[in-house]
Amino acid sequence: MPEAGTGRAGAGHGGVGSPRDPWHDALASGRRELDGEPRASAAGVAPGVLPPGLTRKPSAGPADVYLEVQHSAAFQEVRRRYRRFVFPGAAAFFTWYVAYVVTATAAPGLMARPVAGAVNVAMLAGLGQFLTTFLLTWAYARHARLRRDRAALDLRWSVLERKRERER
Repeated sequence: MPEAGTGRAGAGHGGVGSPRDPWHDALASGRRELDGEPRASAAGVAPGVLPPGLTRKPSAGPADVYLEVQHSAAFQEVRRRYRRFVFPGAAAFFTWYVAYVVTATAAPGLMARPVAGAVNVAMLAGLGQFLTTFLLTWAYARHARLRRDRAALDLRWSVLERKRERER
């Protein structure tokens, strides 16, 4: 039953934000750090003191596996390959889009110039926006398939293997 005036169930009774809430995530709520040590919060919980309902994690938990992988050279390489494609591609497409909008606004005479019959420069540029969207999507999928998917799959397998080893 929600507490009067709060709109949520009472603390400690499985309500929103309590550790018994199935959607509660202590890491995301800021109530516990990755190493199991709590940090000071707005609620006044002092560092080194666990909030009620939380227990210390063992030193080598599942989150540690993900941190190890995140700091690995293989993960950094996958990330670098992703960024080397996405940032220039997004910048080029954004520049092309802004150029189209600015040209349509600043030079309506140029955009209204007929090319073939009723088709003008603005129509061709607008269709060019669609074409470049599809081309960029195709190029991204191809780049991911050829340059990143295998390495990402290898990383996923290494994470699963490390988690299995730690559970034993």
